[in-house]
Amino acid sequence: MTTIPPLHPVAPPPASALPQTLVGIGVLLTGLGLAWGATGISSDAGYGGVGPNFVPWLVSVALTLCGGWIVWEPRTGGFRELEEPSGAATGYWPGFVWVSAGLLLNAALITTVGFILSCTLCYLLAVQGLRRAAGQPSASRASTWVKDALTGVVIAAPVFWGFTQFLAINLPGLTNTGWL
Repeated sequence: MTTIPPLHPVAPPPASALPQTLVGIGVLLTGLGLAWGATGISSDAGYGGVGPNFVPWLVSVALTLCGGWIVWEPRTGGFRELEEPSGAATGYWPGFVWVSAGLLLNAALITTVGFILSCTLCYLLAVQGLRRAAGQPSASRASTWVKDALTGVVIAAPVFWGFTQFLAINLPGLTNTGWL
């Protein structure tokens, strides 16, 4: 008696499938946790007939589907076309500290120095961390700091004005005028 080979042979999962599977489980649990949280949000239709729980449900469904796919993929032979990772073998911790400091200072200072200045500081410190992680020798030059600070203002100010002046959403400002 002859046996018919399967149309899509499934190789046993490689040993490296465990980390990939754990990531998938994490994404899947995040999606399910978001779905659980979305059950507590009112579904009363708002503007355009869409309630406030629409986006959380949409994101939770997408995360759950992606998490399921990420779990399925390594369990059925792994990511077949996966390239070797680029970059350093370990993380660049000083860069992590720069970016984390930017985020934490932004959160700590936004109500005292306003949205524009705190976001500019966040951008400046995060870019410094990324420049140093990339090994850019110009990272410590004063001209680079000035350029990055000006870029941060150019990004943060229009966002602030768009929210406060055009959308009438209050963000912490330096003054009560709504322009700074």
